[in-house]
Amino acid sequence: MGLSLVVGPAHAGKVALLLDRYLDTLDDDPWLIVPNRPDVERVERDLLRRRAALLAGTIGTFDDLFRAIADTHPGRRPVATDAQRALAVRRSIAAADLNGLGRSAASAGFADALQGALGELEAGLVEPEAVEGDLARLQRAYRAELDRMGLWDRDVLRRRAAERLEGALDAWDGRPVFAYGFEDLTGAEWALLQALAGRGEVTVSLPYEPGRVAFASLARTAEDLAALARGAIEELPPRTAGAPAALLHLERSLFVDEAPPGPPLDGALRFLEGAGARGTLELVAEELLDLLKSGVPPERVGVVCESVDRWRAPLDAILGPLGIPFSVEEPVRLERTPFGRALLSLLRFAWLGGGRGTLFAYLRSPYSGIGRAGVDFVEGRLRGRAVHTPERVVEEAERLRGAPLDALVTVRDAPSPLEGVRALAQRMIRSAHGLEQPPATTEGRSDLRAYEATAALHEELDRWQAHDRVLQPDEVVAALERATVRPPLAGAAGAVAVLDLARARTRSFDAVFLLGLEEGSLPRRGRSSPFLDDERRRALGGRLERPDGVSRDRTLFYTACTRAASRLVLVREAATDDGSPREPGPFWLEVTRLFDADEVRRATRRRPLSALTWQLEAAPSERERLRAVAGLAVGDPEEARALAAANGWSRRLERALGAFDRPTRLRHPAVLAWLGARTTFGVTELERFGDCSSAWLVDRVIDPRTIDAEPDAKLRGSIAHAALYKFYGGLPRELGAEQVAPEQVEQAVTFLRRCLDEALESGVRLDLTELQRAELRQGLLRDLEAFVRHEAASGLRLVPRRLEVLFGSERAAPELQRGLPLGNGTTLSGKIDRIDLDPWSARGIVQDYKSGKSAHSAREIDSELRLQIPLYMLVLRDLVGIEPLGGVYRPLSGKRVARGMLRADAEADLPGFSRHDYLDEERFWAQVETARERGGEFASRIRSGDVLHDPKGDGCPAWCDLWKICRVERA
Repeated sequence: MGLSLVVGPAHAGKVALLLDRYLDTLDDDPWLIVPNRPDVERVERDLLRRRAALLAGTIGTFDDLFRAIADTHPGRRPVATDAQRALAVRRSIAAADLNGLGRSAASAGFADALQGALGELEAGLVEPEAVEGDLARLQRAYRAELDRMGLWDRDVLRRRAAERLEGALDAWDGRPVFAYGFEDLTGAEWALLQALAGRGEVTVSLPYEPGRVAFASLARTAEDLAALARGAIEELPPRTAGAPAALLHLERSLFVDEAPPGPPLDGALRFLEGAGARGTLELVAEELLDLLKSGVPPERVGVVCESVDRWRAPLDAILGPLGIPFSVEEPVRLERTPFGRALLSLLRFAWLGGGRGTLFAYLRSPYSGIGRAGVDFVEGRLRGRAVHTPERVVEEAERLRGAPLDALVTVRDAPSPLEGVRALAQRMIRSAHGLEQPPATTEGRSDLRAYEATAALHEELDRWQAHDRVLQPDEVVAALERATVRPPLAGAAGAVAVLDLARARTRSFDAVFLLGLEEGSLPRRGRSSPFLDDERRRALGGRLERPDGVSRDRTLFYTACTRAASRLVLVREAATDDGSPREPGPFWLEVTRLFDADEVRRATRRRPLSALTWQLEAAPSERERLRAVAGLAVGDPEEARALAAANGWSRRLERALGAFDRPTRLRHPAVLAWLGARTTFGVTELERFGDCSSAWLVDRVIDPRTIDAEPDAKLRGSIAHAALYKFYGGLPRELGAEQVAPEQVEQAVTFLRRCLDEALESGVRLDLTELQRAELRQGLLRDLEAFVRHEAASGLRLVPRRLEVLFGSERAAPELQRGLPLGNGTTLSGKIDRIDLDPWSARGIVQDYKSGKSAHSAREIDSELRLQIPLYMLVLRDLVGIEPLGGVYRPLSGKRVARGMLRADAEADLPGFSRHDYLDEERFWAQVETARERGGEFASRIRSGDVLHDPKGDGCPAWCDLWKICRVERA
């Protein structure tokens, strides 16, 4: 009896020796401990290749062995699942007095961190008396919660099994035990091995070489096992053949201070440097395609990364469209699957006050059973009116659909939250896949795994609920958020394996891609528990102390590098997505220093940010080949056109090459007939055409709009106009005067507030929040009140008598319906905000409100092709019958400096304006007539479809965001 230790470097034959000895002792019904569940099936297949049948023996993980011993414990209890443990932790937090940590304890992260810390304490056989403080109180509360429910958790089971093995003679029958594949031992695992070594033969395999930096993180485990072995230690020599020389040299020299010169790489070791995650993975994809085309089975290729979560989405985005099969061998959170995301979205909306987006995340999914067109219609209406509160969302959605939201009714009318989840999950899987045939597609199998995880969680929570009160909705949602979905079978045929450093320890591949070797990714930054920092671990003693994070990553990196039988590819990001350089990580540099610099340079492939396409000969799909040909056309257009002609791509290539220089003039007969029939044009439309006719086409014809309505400048402006119209229209009745005198300002401001509230009530059709409504009202009140006070102090004797004067439309007064003639059969239409008149004559000025801070001077009106004020002068004279003295823009915010065009001979009647805005008669009327000519020219061009890219000035302004639609090249 006792423990035997087998040590040696990677590929020294430790596991093979262990398996041979296991087979030699089959008559004694031995136990074989492997690292994790996928290894059980893999080792079984390996043993069956060595022997036709296995009629004895047990293969399992440490947990399986603990469970087998605990099954004979007289006080055996059911084991809490992960979901049940999380509930127990939440209840223990609620029951404990935390001395001021109550606010932190309410967060989900607190519960997760506490659950991990409690598990470590139990696995380390640490009692609350040794812990002290808040953590001790929480550990006691957690134990009490489990006792109340009559449960053990996994770590308590381990503790009880180890205690039973130490004290009960019938706990073990002397069967031999073999173990391999672990890095460190918890207190319970160590106690188990010690007890087993006293009851029978135990053989442990450990990857370790004394004194090597690569194995420093395993030193304590090796020393403890060596002490227990008492000299029964077998050291296996390193492998010297059977692999490429470069990989053998890497295994022997990694993290060695004085390594001998490396042999030629000969393709066994390669280096990839990409810019950004996409560019980096496209390099990986190209190498993968070459390997698969050369005949390497996909399952014999491994992609190893420091964090699967970081690379999961980029890998799906790159490898999926290229047809490279891959399988991520790590459980995924339920909420990261399409099924789980839709399920949790509806539950958050129904139970936790989620917003409109959470509801429509469910409705837009295939699990809702509602057609996409119907969802688009309802969501568009709700977003266009800014309906966002849950009650209003449901009310308006059901009104627009003409039917209730059945899934929401199912959840809310269920007898309990758990029954609501069960009914909803069943409804979702039926809606997505029906009942006629099994979902056999990849997406269907993924949905089934997610549904099975939901059903399993329902059973776990139902068992918990049988011992406790009904679970609350937030507890059910929290459990679903933590639930995981099992991955596809590890090592499944036909798929490249994607796994993390820890899971790669017991695997072997023909080729391995090792990602994340840039600075800051590997070695990983240490993440200490907020409950168990390094100092507290040392104080508690036992086996709670962890190896140094960097040394542990060295061991994992060494192991990952030795998983490749014929090719190892190291991959790093040399630059971020925005072009910022990233330095190579220490492990990258450690490998490159072992080989000749020229060899490394020749074995390195790079992909800069400027490489937007694949090389034509390597492009894996027709889409990528088309992009490569388009890229080739920049430098060699003749060659590109020849390739396109040979492959039937000529039309698509020409469209791509002409994307930025297509003729913009409108040519379709139906469009030209529609434009040619127009005779009336708005002044703001003509001004927009003068800014740029392409911008006019986008703004006025294509008319793209944002789907989400919000209180923007346009809404503010319309409400301000409506409030001022009510204000000036009601002044004679309210104050007995047509304008505000200085002594009437306070009374006028009170009236203004009423006018603003009426405008807000009738003019806002959006469901604004209280904060948005208050912000809108206060901002407008501030601006309008200051505007009224500023005008009362101006001393102008002209009074506002004509408000919102329409012309050129059927809704205008009869004498104004004809509009202002512009020539060539076209007329102008519009609305003048305000006309101020001289009380003693038929003279007046035009005032145009601007909701912003700026206004155009007389010079800018001409240079910026502003038409509004000049043409309104003609409307005032020719249609309204009032002699124009000028026109000004009136900003409602900022310094409120009015600018515009004024006749110089009217300066005595209109004092206080900028001296540069007073024009003599000739300049004034010349500028007015020039505006008429410009307006007529713009109208004629619109009618003929004469659309160009013709921004005024030197080019497109920096603020214009229409270039993506008008296809103008931008620097």
